[in-house]
Amino acid sequence: MRQINKIEKEFSAIILAAGKSERLGFPKLSLKYDENNTFVEYIVDEYKQFGCKEIILVVNEIGNKYLIDHHISFSKNLIIVINKYPDWHRFYSLKIGVRNLSENRPTFVHNVDNPFVNHQVLNQLSENINEADYLNPEYSQKGGHPFLISEKVVKEITQIKEDQKHLKEFLNQYKRLRIGVDDEKVLTNINTLEEYRKYFDI
Repeated sequence: MRQINKIEKEFSAIILAAGKSERLGFPKLSLKYDENNTFVEYIVDEYKQFGCKEIILVVNEIGNKYLIDHHISFSKNLIIVINKYPDWHRFYSLKIGVRNLSENRPTFVHNVDNPFVNHQVLNQLSENINEADYLNPEYSQKGGHPFLISEKVVKEITQIKEDQKHLKEFLNQYKRLRIGVDDEKVLTNINTLEEYRKYFDI
């Protein structure tokens, strides 16, 4: 692993990894990024490198068992949150992730099925945080991930009682800004071994 960035930024990150991975047949977080790291280890390390003050990892019970069985541990600024209802999808994962933040601050939301973390993209999003309520990268006129939600949105999520909202519909009520980026990997979504093999020869 690279040396961790010592400069902390006023941002948090929530990594959503609680999906049931039905098409893959095992937790996506366990896919190998390289010889030394799984997807989840690599993503977490990249957000540490970027300088996020706090990282929340949302997993289901199967994913958590994988982490325990394979002795995968993280540093003290990461909290693992277990989603016991993975059928409730991404909004619920985001909600319980947000509720475990120690304070409200702008937060990156990253899906574990996209293992690529581009610091230039993160910088482009973070530099424009005051321009909108939430931001996401755009490549070839298509919206990608991760997305960045403002402190306002984070705070309002903590106050929502409903658990099963549609995430896109929820976000559509806020002012959005798409940031053009030069990285087609922001559109990546790995759900099958065939899609995995497009990017990895492991």
